[in-house]
Amino acid sequence: MKWTELSILTTHEAVDAVSNILHEAGASGVVIEDSIELTKERIDQFGEIYALNPLDFPKTGVIVKAYLSATSFLAETVEEIKLAIANLVNFDINIGENILTTSEVNEEDWATAWKQYYHPVKISERFTIVPTWEEYAPVSTDELIIELDPGMAFGTGTHPTTVMCLQALEKVVQAGDTVVDVGTGSGVLSIGAAMLGAKSVHALDLDEVAVRSARENVELNKVENTVEVFHGNLLDTVKEQADVVVANILAEIIMTFTDDAFSIVKPGGLYVTSGIIGAKKDDVKAALEKTGFIIEEVLMMEDWVAIIARRPK
Repeated sequence: MKWTELSILTTHEAVDAVSNILHEAGASGVVIEDSIELTKERIDQFGEIYALNPLDFPKTGVIVKAYLSATSFLAETVEEIKLAIANLVNFDINIGENILTTSEVNEEDWATAWKQYYHPVKISERFTIVPTWEEYAPVSTDELIIELDPGMAFGTGTHPTTVMCLQALEKVVQAGDTVVDVGTGSGVLSIGAAMLGAKSVHALDLDEVAVRSARENVELNKVENTVEVFHGNLLDTVKEQADVVVANILAEIIMTFTDDAFSIVKPGGLYVTSGIIGAKKDDVKAALEKTGFIIEEVLMMEDWVAIIARRPK
């Protein structure tokens, strides 16, 4: 089967927004090639370091790639994608050079080639992300292993925003807690919360592909008795307050529903937010504090930020 590869050169700030546009246009997944990966300092306290090929990365910025099946409507779809990305500037998102190119590829050339770069990675004191096709032996008795098969739809669970959320959940989730995971994606945060002893986890995502992926990964990790995955927008499907709410989504979206999030977090409970580019940190903090949250901790990794906030008792 022939596929068309769309390649967009953009900025770190715009990656999540561009990825979402591509998903909405029908792409079943994205590939992110980040120039920072080649030059950033790597700390090996949580896992192995793997050699990277410079030819796989842009010299500056980020390349986001997606794959669409060749149809008679492809040209119109590409134009719609261009317009949607250009419109991001109206949301104060820097899209950088915004260069879009297309090429034709065979399905077998891309569907599995990325697996050579995906290995077990220890991302916190207790959590290790392991692809299903890799053999891995725990190195400690309290290690928590999350198995993932992201397939063509979602990331590997090692993006800085996901890592920080898991590290935050490791700090705040107590045995018996109720948890809500907004924009669950692959379900990795919900799975992590369940492994930390949460009594129940309500996960939801607007993307039906994400919902299917999350349910598969929940079953793969044998936490289906704790985690229930719903198709819904933001907090639409949440009916009861939770001890911990986590939202790893765009900063712009986080700031639109802080009041709703406040109402869902139990008094004394915690709200973990990420997906926040560094430049938006103060804006998100201000929005959370205006709603009534107390900022307890700000985590930073590369250009990304996660915030742990508490609702007063």
